[in-house]
Amino acid sequence: MGYEDVKPHKKLYLAYRHRAILPFLRYSWPGCEFLSPPRLWLTLIGKAAMMIKKKILNSDRIRRIDGGFSFIPHRFIGDGFLAALQQKELLLYLFLVIVSDRHGLSFYSYDAICTLLQMSLDQYITARNGLMDKDLIAFDGTLFQVLDLPQNRPRQQKSKDRSPVEQLIQQTVKVI
Repeated sequence: MGYEDVKPHKKLYLAYRHRAILPFLRYSWPGCEFLSPPRLWLTLIGKAAMMIKKKILNSDRIRRIDGGFSFIPHRFIGDGFLAALQQKELLLYLFLVIVSDRHGLSFYSYDAICTLLQMSLDQYITARNGLMDKDLIAFDGTLFQVLDLPQNRPRQQKSKDRSPVEQLIQQTVKVI
């Protein structure tokens, strides 16, 4: 029995169970030109798997790499690095990722960064030092380097400003 004889929903189920045939499905599935290889997005429906089709929303504005390129690993979100950053730290980190070269290096001065990010000098220093303490960047006084993410997950820091829900829970626990 060839794969061509298998019904489409069965192909998806086989793809889910046996990842080895995923490349074949990419080329054999009708309308597969909208999928981004090598990933096929599958969702389970009952005992079968259903493919989530992605399509280009605006074909005139597809992103391309023309010159510079930067990336943020999925671990940044999945391992809690995003949640561990304060707002200004995140803003500075994303800026440094965007402007850095392939080695993570950038030469922006503090006054240029403060102007572009609309930060005060104190906010900039606090954010920069916070990123250095979290081992996300290195700084030697003139040169920034965005570092590879540390192996250890960041510790969640308690925010000085609690949300109203957190305050309510805290008051409720104190009463009990």
